Amino acid sequence: MVDLLGPAEIRGLAAELDVRPTKKLGQNFVHDPNTVRRIVELARVGPDDVVLEVGPGLGSLTLGLLATGARVVAVEIDPKLAARLPETVAERAAEAADRLTVVGADALRVANGDLPGGPTALVANLPYNVAVPVVLHLLAEVPSLRSGLVMVQTEVADRMAAGPGSRIYGVPSVKLAWYGPARKVAAVPRSVFWPVPNVDSALVAFERADETASADRDGLFSLVDAAFSQRRKTLRAALAGWAGSAERAGELLTAAGIDPKTRGEQLDVHDFARIAARAQAGR
Repeated sequence: MVDLLGPAEIRGLAAELDVRPTKKLGQNFVHDPNTVRRIVELARVGPDDVVLEVGPGLGSLTLGLLATGARVVAVEIDPKLAARLPETVAERAAEAADRLTVVGADALRVANGDLPGGPTALVANLPYNVAVPVVLHLLAEVPSLRSGLVMVQTEVADRMAAGPGSRIYGVPSVKLAWYGPARKVAAVPRSVFWPVPNVDSALVAFERADETASADRDGLFSLVDAAFSQRRKTLRAALAGWAGSAERAGELLTAAGIDPKTRGEQLDVHDFARIAARAQAGR
């Protein structure tokens, strides 16, 4: 049996460690067991999974993930929290303690070799200011990751899951779509966090598509960055620097079956892939 953390336990652990949640580290701890159960249910992980959790904090979600029978690799940048987490698990889920590995590291810099077991799923309550960079870094760095469920600021969730034609569709939308489909699956009320954040949160689920393995990610990502750097310009103009000239950009777009007068927000990831492939073939 796993004994999940409630509001009193969260505050007690924070007091014991003299932890004062900071905006810099995006520390808003989930203190509602029902929310933890809901996240774990939506993550669809079980005994066959190795779950990568970023920013486990005081262990609310960690305990819920261990209750599924999965192994958990928790990446925590705060040394006090990283040191306390195994003790919390031993106290509240002794039979699961051997399925937890804590890695003291910055998730934006952690390498695949630092993560034992070949993580298969990313499940995390991510700091709002680094959510997208963390997800993209881990998808690039950890090829064994097949799926993910992350809790992020609602506006970030909307951008991650946005499709072409939307005003919020942009670089995060396309780059995440390159790895596979993403969707916003649930809202999370502010009241389940301590301290209560001044923004709303939501859960975003995503899966890795098999065909990305052989694609030119770096070339496509540089193209996407250029396409959205000047959103109001046509792609012919926006891609002039990336292609070498507006004329060359127009040629590549036409060859890829894209109207040079189109704007980046109108293209999906497959359109961008065709443009990148044309550029690669012409080198």
